[in-house]
Amino acid sequence: MSRPSKRVIVGLFAATAFALLLTGCGGGSRSGEAGTGSASSGGCSGSCQDTATRLEASQARDIVAQAVTEAQARNAPATIAVVDRVGNVLALFGMNGADDFVTITSRDGVDGGLEDIEFIPGTLAAIAKAKTAAYLSSEGNAFTTRTASQIVQAHFNPGEFKTAGGPLFGVQFSQLPCSDLATRFESGSGSDAVGPRRSPLGLSADPGGVPLYHNGTVVGGIGVIADGIYGLAPKSLGGGDPANAAITDEAIAVAGAFGFSAPPDRRGDRITVEGKTLRFTEIGPSGLATDPRNAPAFATLDGGVAGQLVDDGPAQAYYRAAAGVVTGSAFSKADSGIRSSTRPAFAGQDAFVLVDNADTPRFPPRAGTDGASLPVAELAANEVETILSEALAVANRARAQIRRPLGSRARVTISVVDTRGEVLGIVRGRDAPVFGIDVSLQKARTAAFFSSADAASGLNGVPDAEYLDAKLDAGTALPTVKRAERIGQYVDAAQDFLGLPTALEDGAVAFADRSGGNLSRPFYPDGIDGNPPGPFSKPGGHDAPTEWSPFSVGLQLDLSYNAIIQHVAFAAGLIGADTPRNCTGVGGLSAGFAVGSPIDTVRSGIQIFPGSVPIYRGDELVGGIGVSGDGIEQDDLISFLGLHNASERLDTGIGNAPPRMRADRIAPAGFDERLRYVQCPQKPFLDSDDQRVCSGK
Repeated sequence: MSRPSKRVIVGLFAATAFALLLTGCGGGSRSGEAGTGSASSGGCSGSCQDTATRLEASQARDIVAQAVTEAQARNAPATIAVVDRVGNVLALFGMNGADDFVTITSRDGVDGGLEDIEFIPGTLAAIAKAKTAAYLSSEGNAFTTRTASQIVQAHFNPGEFKTAGGPLFGVQFSQLPCSDLATRFESGSGSDAVGPRRSPLGLSADPGGVPLYHNGTVVGGIGVIADGIYGLAPKSLGGGDPANAAITDEAIAVAGAFGFSAPPDRRGDRITVEGKTLRFTEIGPSGLATDPRNAPAFATLDGGVAGQLVDDGPAQAYYRAAAGVVTGSAFSKADSGIRSSTRPAFAGQDAFVLVDNADTPRFPPRAGTDGASLPVAELAANEVETILSEALAVANRARAQIRRPLGSRARVTISVVDTRGEVLGIVRGRDAPVFGIDVSLQKARTAAFFSSADAASGLNGVPDAEYLDAKLDAGTALPTVKRAERIGQYVDAAQDFLGLPTALEDGAVAFADRSGGNLSRPFYPDGIDGNPPGPFSKPGGHDAPTEWSPFSVGLQLDLSYNAIIQHVAFAAGLIGADTPRNCTGVGGLSAGFAVGSPIDTVRSGIQIFPGSVPIYRGDELVGGIGVSGDGIEQDDLISFLGLHNASERLDTGIGNAPPRMRADRIAPAGFDERLRYVQCPQKPFLDSDDQRVCSGK
């Protein structure tokens, strides 16, 4: 596939405006995988992060050197990124001959969304892969971008038809570059000096991103792009099949991670979800072309025939090579942006909070900001604090789905917002995966927004998503806008689909994220191939042509599409203005990315997999709670039951939506199947045999 040169694309825009499967928990010693650790996790299940373990600059250099050596042996010039656990880019290396730009594609014949966009900087792809691996992993679970690919597609497992969508369907559109929660790299002081950082392309489903461990705890991730395609693994077959997508990228990442491998008993292929084993990597020790222990020193690579550190164009928004390879932050310490809480209300709950560069909590519990627009009292600060505390208490009792050892507690992030989407408080459990911070906020905002009387007007008021033509013609003055997708079309479709002419505009229905997720699948009911799509989805199908793919999902992407494109162009040095800290309301390329009528309530983008409920005072909406970081049923449990328990403790009228208002009372027109609201595990707690704990509440 031919790709436009950087020179051509700059002109066009200017015109407009041996590792992971070897033993060891990663000690950083090139003499062997064992390093300073052992073949197991060393007993780490969240507590090891209390030590000041971090990825040193010397270790990041070793990782790059090992990856480059494998890439050279495969004659596959690569771009390689190394990040710490909260997404700070420690090294960004471009080999001579590596693609300046790569193409987004999942498979031939998909028409729409980000599919076939050819001007994605390779540096951004590598960074997104590295951050994904770091953000999805913890001391209890090690996930790669191949794992991510398995859990975001239309079927779980991919390729197994007539099965429901992946459990984290839609998570790829989190950590977005336009998020107001994720921080931005700026070579100065200020509140953005610490993480967690945004990701240039959201979370990646393209194999080639691998987590990095040291002494049993996550210290970062490595991301590699060498094959020119930013895509996904269309199937989850296992067995090391070289044809199973992006094996080259993955092999280079595996070699780079030598000495920093995930503990074998924490890897995704030791974890089951819905009775299915997750994937980790598709290449074993025999698949590597080199012995990483023999890799030359990094100094011989920097400026040599292999390539050099990169800080031009795409790197400017994420890294400065002038500083050289840098040392990462120690997770759970203040300089990472996440540390243990000292708030009395969370005492004894193993709580952690987000802090700024002055070590001041970013999101302490506070009162709602929307009182003037509500017929009832807004959420009070003590109510927010109680909701967060009670939800965290449920998490601390709940049996984890995606963590090992078996019998671990769920580790999640919990966010509470008001009806305007303002953050009223965020708290996390120890060692909760980083991705859940942004996702929990997306979930809370999504539940509040779609349950409000303002959803229809908000969606009808934002600019169209302007899909760009995949093939840029160097002879034209501008990239071609293929077509404009009207965001309001999803309102029309939802009202017709639900048989409710005033849906999303009268506030009569309480939508949890599980409910909205039902409406966002390419088949309704979920997994029933051949059925029509939900009203928030693009039409799906296995045969080309089709409009649905993980890069073209419908409303979720379309709300943020223009903002993502603007950031890619900015990060590549093609235009002067970065995307705002609001993923909605950005105009398309033809409008010069001008902002018009953003939806502040969902400024970080929406989320479409379970783990949130709206918050009511009596019959009136006052906010939303979102939970993310473990299995989706655990996330549902913690949000729903945490809010219920807070309601009983406070007795101030706040709580879950009245049952008669919940979306599970609705069967879409022509279907017998109702929407879902929440789905709690049958026997969720570690300290009791209680079953059906959400029933009747």
